[in-house]
Amino acid sequence: MFGRSKPHSILSPADALPGRETAVDGLQPHFVNGNPLTPPFPAGHEVISFAMGCFWGTEKYFWKVDGVWTTAAGYQGGHTPNPTYQEVCTGRTGHAEAVIVVYDPEKVTLDSLFKEFWENHDPTTPNRQGNDVGTQYRSAIYTTTPAQYEAAVRSRDVYQEKLSAAGFGMISTEIREAGPFFYAEDYHQQYLAKNPAGYCNHGFCQAPYPGS
Repeated sequence: MFGRSKPHSILSPADALPGRETAVDGLQPHFVNGNPLTPPFPAGHEVISFAMGCFWGTEKYFWKVDGVWTTAAGYQGGHTPNPTYQEVCTGRTGHAEAVIVVYDPEKVTLDSLFKEFWENHDPTTPNRQGNDVGTQYRSAIYTTTPAQYEAAVRSRDVYQEKLSAAGFGMISTEIREAGPFFYAEDYHQQYLAKNPAGYCNHGFCQAPYPGS
């Protein structure tokens, strides 16, 4: 089943891999800041997830932001419960490679997080970032509150104006309420801090995000 070519669109739940009941274990504290990757999180903190291609590079941009308490790589937006990395890579779980971001809204604004998101990947290429091709590499924002959702949509519309003025195409980013977040295996967590010379396909900026 893993030998088949990747699907070009997200599969239906009926066609997705079955997965398993057991979640990944053995997760260590955050390699950069020492905080836990899993709940419970500090009171007053909020959670949002971003997908912008390979989650190794995605995570790096968010753990550097002042006011972000923890980050973790995982799988979100699909159907298969507790998928493995190998399963996600087939395109048959429906998941995107995503990063959960736990932040203190009194120390960092959503617009600051959106700036990191929009400026460090290409949101106009559906299911692709550079040479990384497949639904797991789609651009997405998964929100956990109505206010986050509304802010994400506003940020997309504002950034689309900047992209259009610069001659770029239409944003394909998926924005929706977050479903279950499944943590990736421990070796993926904070990968580029553990492997500074590792693969990262992020960091270019098509146009500056006008938010603060």
